[in-house]
Amino acid sequence: MASPATHVSFLPPVLTFLSAAVIGVPIFRLIGQSAVLGYLVAGVVIGPFGFSLIAEPETAASVAELGVVLLLFIVGLELQVSRLVSMRRDIFGLGTAQLLVCTAMLAGIGFLFGLTPSAAFVIGIALALSATAVALQLLEERGDLGTPYGGRAFAVLLFQDISVVAILALMPLFASTGGSGGEDWMLSALRSTGTVGAAILAVVLVGRYGLNPFFGLLAASGAREVMTAAALLVVLGTAMLMEHVGLSMAMGAFLAGVLLAESNFRHQLEADIEPFRGMLLGLFFMSVGMSIDGGLVKSEWPWLLGATAGAILIKVGLVAALFRLFGSPWLDAVRGGAILAPAGEFAFVLLPMGGELGLVDGPSGRFAIALAALTMLVGPVAAKALDSALARRRAEPDLALDPVESTEARVLVVGFGRFGQILTQVLLAEGIGVTVIDKDVEQIRSASRFGFRIFYGDGTRLDVLRAAGIGRAELLCICVDDPEAALKIVDIVHEEFASVRTYVRAYDRMHAVELMNRDVDFQLRETVDSALGFGRATLEGLGVAPEAAAAVAEDVRKRDIARLVLQQAGALPDAANWMRGVSQIKPEPLTEPRRPSRALNAETRDIIGSKAREAATHTLEARDLPADA
Repeated sequence: MASPATHVSFLPPVLTFLSAAVIGVPIFRLIGQSAVLGYLVAGVVIGPFGFSLIAEPETAASVAELGVVLLLFIVGLELQVSRLVSMRRDIFGLGTAQLLVCTAMLAGIGFLFGLTPSAAFVIGIALALSATAVALQLLEERGDLGTPYGGRAFAVLLFQDISVVAILALMPLFASTGGSGGEDWMLSALRSTGTVGAAILAVVLVGRYGLNPFFGLLAASGAREVMTAAALLVVLGTAMLMEHVGLSMAMGAFLAGVLLAESNFRHQLEADIEPFRGMLLGLFFMSVGMSIDGGLVKSEWPWLLGATAGAILIKVGLVAALFRLFGSPWLDAVRGGAILAPAGEFAFVLLPMGGELGLVDGPSGRFAIALAALTMLVGPVAAKALDSALARRRAEPDLALDPVESTEARVLVVGFGRFGQILTQVLLAEGIGVTVIDKDVEQIRSASRFGFRIFYGDGTRLDVLRAAGIGRAELLCICVDDPEAALKIVDIVHEEFASVRTYVRAYDRMHAVELMNRDVDFQLRETVDSALGFGRATLEGLGVAPEAAAAVAEDVRKRDIARLVLQQAGALPDAANWMRGVSQIKPEPLTEPRRPSRALNAETRDIIGSKAREAATHTLEARDLPADA
């Protein structure tokens, strides 16, 4: 058992990191900046060149790297084949051009300033990458993710995330070419390639044929925490395997994500991993802030400021030119360039790795890390300033942004049971895009035959709803058969996504009243239409004319709705008592009975005899109400 002293030595750094995040990030969000900047500055403040609350930043580096691993897993989860095909021109055309042109320009400038070719190449490619977290945050704040320039910027970021995997994998091989040559190196390279190929093949086979049945079995058990443990097991296990055969942990995590990208469990896994990814990535950024050499910044600040301004201007100019080449208006092109100007998160992975491999010397590496951090600090501020300066031009007809067709589902349906299945048949017949969420494995399998976007997950969880795209949906249909779960979902959506309309399946009359009190846009008791239709058919079977039977059913419907409104307002005795928690709403006839009820045996008389006085009282009260109540 750990001693009290061990606990004491373990807790202070943890509390320091948590306090820095809790204080720093909200401050930067309040002033309109990205959370990434808050983490970076918090790291500087608590690091050795700040208040020295964490004297040895490298102690957190190994744990912080898991944030990058989980980030690449999330990137892999988003990398569906169908999405790649639709965006292939921007991803592989514009993305490739951006990375190559920016790398060549920045590396060339570095070489002119005296860097070795290897150092110039590594620093150039590190600065050519863009900050995915910062760029997506800015696009989301502006509401521009669905615009043409936002889509192109996302395509470039996606290609960069893909290319990082290859860059991380090839850097050790690139470094080894300078260390030895001849047949020994060739045999070693062939052996390493064979080992890597075998490991990748094993991961692909297991992922293709084993992961979906594995997660299906765990989902059927109903133990949600086991699903979280299994997700971490897959990610970290694959990452460790790739590291063991000579590639990066990030490569393994990316592979795991790609293999699960088409899985029905994708959004549940993303929701389970997201809290770990967010915290560890925040720790990663803080460790980057702590690693900035304050002495270097103090002594070389003119060079650093000049290099920061130069790097941002070069990237804005080059990316804007490429956007124009691929058909964007100049305003879109400039805004896209500003979004992609800051150096990326992976600069803080590539540059230390280049130093360990001997590709970048110590002073150059420290200068480049400080430069990358400063571009992340200055870039978003510059992008917002540029956006404000150009905002008035957006309204001009010749510069207006073209509309973009959304590929997101318009309707999000939670629950694919007997009610949800019939609802979605109507939407399917009209060609409406639908996303279905259900935590029942059998229902997920059933939904797979409808052509919907289908995801395994618990619809009462905010992270699952957000991951499934509720923020981009027009309407949410809550079709679960658990009244408490439906109310919980309504509360979450009204709190977090006020613009999304809520259509809810009500379990019974009391549930309908509770939903009306929560101001849902539409609610329907699950048995109303079917029971009225059943009654109408019964009348017709007894010889009543179809028109007359339909009129009776419609009259009952109207009076039932009128009573429901009165009950919701607490205007009826039972409803008023129920709202005070005294009793429940009891069934009452909408039409006054022509004769009192009769018990046909002794047992029935015993049951209803004690209720006769109560029933008479309710009948007298009902007579005092309007006829349509």
